[in-house]
Amino acid sequence: MFLKPDYNLENIYAIDLEGLKTQGIKAILFDLDSTIMASKSAKYSDQTLEWLEKVKKDFFIAVISNNNNQEYIKKVKAITTFPTVFDAKKPKIQIGEKFLKDNNIKPSETVMVGDRPLTDVWFGKKLGCKTILVDSITAKSEKKIVRIVRKLERLCVKP
Repeated sequence: MFLKPDYNLENIYAIDLEGLKTQGIKAILFDLDSTIMASKSAKYSDQTLEWLEKVKKDFFIAVISNNNNQEYIKKVKAITTFPTVFDAKKPKIQIGEKFLKDNNIKPSETVMVGDRPLTDVWFGKKLGCKTILVDSITAKSEKKIVRIVRKLERLCVKP
């Protein structure tokens, strides 16, 4: 299976927010680990917090994560000022569909942003959203084996 994100960017900071607004996008759903937060860190960088505050001015934002570690979830929720959904079971879409419906969000006005083609991009495509694939927010400091796995997974992404 080949997946083609609508955009393939270096990181979240490369997202053209004005361009998304022009396209009628009103909501941005983010994966958590490695997309807007270093994996399993339960901490946002200052740069990310500042950027998210800017994004919140023009968009409804939320986290849709597959993480199901209750202790970790509690830490993330304590520092997050927007809706979060955990144990989402991406790429299955039932939980995502319910979240969109409960928040009166149209998939056609939504973009899903994540670092994994086989979960985040596939999930967004199945929901009917635009999709943005980003590299890990900590790409420069990841272990070599993680980088190799990411490259292998991206073979599923159609250029």
